[in-house]
Amino acid sequence: MRSAQRTRLVLVRHGQTDHNREGRLQGQIDIPLNDRGITQAETLARSIAASPPDLIVSSPLERARDTAGVVARACGLEVDLDEAFLERGFGRWEGLRGEEIHSRWPKEHADWRAHRPIRGLDIEDRPEVGERVAAGCRRLVEENPGRTVMVVAHGAAITLGITALLGLDTNGFRGLAGLENCHRSVLEPVHAEPAEGLMRLLSHNLPPDFT
Repeated sequence: MRSAQRTRLVLVRHGQTDHNREGRLQGQIDIPLNDRGITQAETLARSIAASPPDLIVSSPLERARDTAGVVARACGLEVDLDEAFLERGFGRWEGLRGEEIHSRWPKEHADWRAHRPIRGLDIEDRPEVGERVAAGCRRLVEENPGRTVMVVAHGAAITLGITALLGLDTNGFRGLAGLENCHRSVLEPVHAEPAEGLMRLLSHNLPPDFT
């Protein structure tokens, strides 16, 4: 997972929850892992322990925190919590299925599907989330040169964070598929000048059992 003296960033999505299984939008609701999610985290932990990171940082939400905890125990590490890696806030839509959102807010749902801003529902804007996550990642990378940093977070937060780290438009770019549960992506800093905090994507959506 890492080469000597190279700084690596590993972004991991948490294990499955019942809201994931039921197709509900979680956002910042604090939902625990279900049995499948725990099994996914255990599989991930065995893979990661073969080449462990130097530190593990997690969103404070339970589903991410518990996924990180399973991995950390396998690696003999502790978990640091950081609110920079919270999931995107979906306001009044949290806990609802897509068809419920479409039925009650058809115009806003269309805007969401088209990556346009949504007003009046307390939904966090895509660029705001992307920069929040990217700023947290840049800080960790800057503080840990030559080390591998693992961040356990959430689907939308990771997708938008990676998009921002690659220097792409978080509103317009649609070419990055979201991570599946307990899948991960690996990035490293761009060292060319001026890099301006940009990173390159080395691998994306690696499954829990990938070593």
